[in-house]
Amino acid sequence: MKTLDRKLLRDLRLMWSQALTIALVVASGVGGFITSFSAYDSLSWSRDVYYAESRFADVFSSLKSAPWALQGQLETINGAAHVQAGLAQVVPIAIPGVSDPIAGQLIGLDPGATQQLNVVSLRKGRMVAAHGSGAMEALVSEAFAEAHQLKMGDEVTALINGKRERLRLVGIGLSPEFIFAGLGGSPDQRGFGIFWIDRQALATAYNMEGAFNQVTVRLSPGASEGAVIDQLDRLLGPYGGISAHGRDQQLSDVILNSEIKQQRMMGTVLPSIFLAVAAFLLNVVLGRQIASQREQVAALKALGYSNRAIGLHYLKFVLLIVVLGLVVGVALGAALGQGFVGLYAKTFRFPTLHYRLAPALMLIAAGVALAAAVLATLSAIRATVLLAPAEAMRPPSPGAYRPMLLERWGMKDWFSPPLRMILRTMERHRLRTLPTTLGVAMAMATVITGAFMRDAVAVLMDTQFRQVLRGDVSINLREATAARVLQSAAQLPYVTAVEGARNVSVRLVNANHHHRGAIQGKPEVPDLFRIVNLDRRALDAPRHGLLLTDRLAAKLRVKPGDMVRVEVQEGRREIVNLPVTGTVHELLGMNAYMERRALNAVLHEGDMVNQIMVAVERGHEPELLNRLKELPQVGVAISKQVMARNITDVTARNILVFSLVLTVFATVIAVGVVYNNARIALAERAWELASLRVLGFTRTEVSAILLGELGIEIALALPLGMGLGYLLALGIVTLIRSDEFSFPFAIQPATYAFAVVCVVVAGVISALIVRRRIDQLDLVGVLKTRE
Repeated sequence: MKTLDRKLLRDLRLMWSQALTIALVVASGVGGFITSFSAYDSLSWSRDVYYAESRFADVFSSLKSAPWALQGQLETINGAAHVQAGLAQVVPIAIPGVSDPIAGQLIGLDPGATQQLNVVSLRKGRMVAAHGSGAMEALVSEAFAEAHQLKMGDEVTALINGKRERLRLVGIGLSPEFIFAGLGGSPDQRGFGIFWIDRQALATAYNMEGAFNQVTVRLSPGASEGAVIDQLDRLLGPYGGISAHGRDQQLSDVILNSEIKQQRMMGTVLPSIFLAVAAFLLNVVLGRQIASQREQVAALKALGYSNRAIGLHYLKFVLLIVVLGLVVGVALGAALGQGFVGLYAKTFRFPTLHYRLAPALMLIAAGVALAAAVLATLSAIRATVLLAPAEAMRPPSPGAYRPMLLERWGMKDWFSPPLRMILRTMERHRLRTLPTTLGVAMAMATVITGAFMRDAVAVLMDTQFRQVLRGDVSINLREATAARVLQSAAQLPYVTAVEGARNVSVRLVNANHHHRGAIQGKPEVPDLFRIVNLDRRALDAPRHGLLLTDRLAAKLRVKPGDMVRVEVQEGRREIVNLPVTGTVHELLGMNAYMERRALNAVLHEGDMVNQIMVAVERGHEPELLNRLKELPQVGVAISKQVMARNITDVTARNILVFSLVLTVFATVIAVGVVYNNARIALAERAWELASLRVLGFTRTEVSAILLGELGIEIALALPLGMGLGYLLALGIVTLIRSDEFSFPFAIQPATYAFAVVCVVVAGVISALIVRRRIDQLDLVGVLKTRE
């Protein structure tokens, strides 16, 4: 073994604790990057593969009813490669022993035909057969079947066109239209299921033989989606067609892509910060560590070693530490990434959700860490190896010091001699103090950034389920009904308050900007389903215009006072121009609001409602839900309690797990930064501390000088770290914001306190270790090194 290699192993043995913490910092940065970005890559790759294999449609449209013969005209649409017409209905579902409201989407399948688009994958059992006598055969969506532990041969009851029908489960299926299944964008694996049944039986039940009410289109290569949508709207308009839309408004794809976008942002921004902090630590710590071996470098040069050999020696030292961190980080990141994919598999249903770790990800992570290590080594060695051996063997020339700023201001007597020594050292070595302070601040900022998402989830839940939704059950009616139905709703058992709304499908247009959505007609002063700004200020529904969410106003390029063309997509299909009266910053959706009677006046209808929000006596919600199942005019009843539980169990759980993992990584980085800076400070000042011991200073006094400097640096870093953490968290919230979802920005005092505790505890542990090493200083040996 070469002499330099033996020295390398000896240095690693003597510095094992520092080498280990640096390797853990590198592992945290690499692990965070691999974890989140590999999960994003796996999710997006699985989506693309499944969409291609199942021939997922590009354009979707719903309508009242059209004759089957119209499909021939639809197939002539310019730009349409395949057109598939079908039947679908949303109905109440009852499962024995389950009191929670359940909605089921029935989709017609032709047992004897090949599926051209949105192919249903059979996970278990068999496909449905033509309906004969008895119960209808059905496939059920996998998530719903698992949530209710349904198996082949089980039966559920569906209220189909006012008549109860038994559905016997013969198989479990998946469809690309329902990778994410839920109503209104809320995950609901227990309360919303997909059932595929014989199309002819579904058509007979709704008196729609020879008719369809759903159309999906696969575009030809290079075709214009907008042109196809325009042609589709023109053909389906006379049959009650609601504006066709692309995948960008298909609920499952919207939610899936939003999650992928957020994961990409989180997988890029936070781990990049971690890698940057790790790179910064490598530069500062390793640079100072190598510089502290100035005499050793000079001795090696005097013995005939070339600058290249010395550089390679220290480069090996650094690379061994970094490679250890890379191996641990990649292994940990792959394991955690696979775990995240497992979490996604419970929310997004693919036939196969594969985890893959792309080689490019490992190369990027390794490249950043290794580049930082090499730059740190070369920059530190360069200043030393350029010196002549005789010059390098001497201690650095003392600086031209002068009284520190506080002394020049006449504040000398305000501080004790040890504290003056600490402040004087910090002022005279700014290039050492500032990087240490900045490193601790960045470590603290990463802790805040990893932990703030828990605060954001808490704000989201409080805003949506305490401020906005103050009622208990939302009742969606099958058809718009005269508002006197509210009186009947008020007489339902255990109902204490009632509020009616009218939701209308519309297309909002401003010049060449447009949005397909709905206007929500609410009471002038909503109480059970309020319009609440992010500052928790409730707003009234305008009578003479539209109140838009700020994201919708930005999409339409309008501001208060501007006019918007409203193209109603149902009924008489009125077209009117309405002013924008204001904007509201909401967390979910791109919504437009108007006072209910004013909206009905625009539609030239009487006072109509199609949604009822009710408040229920505490503890009696199950009884009301059971009563609603018996009412044929009720389409879907949604419990606020169940909705909140679904979000907590699925979406919030995923966010919190991700936050926990990042917080652990950030905490490891914080400990590594503080500990290594303390150890290096001891190595750099060992001669000074030993001299003070010889002059009669006690161990406690000597320790106080070194650890006092560390304490002041940490104290200076705390407010700086809070500010950096605030800015980083704000940047992340801005980056992951989408049209449908605005992640709330909230950092509670407890999160700042947690980050402070992490850094302070790391400082205390480091101080105890360093204090022990100060007590064990070999005074003669340390002083001899400067002879």
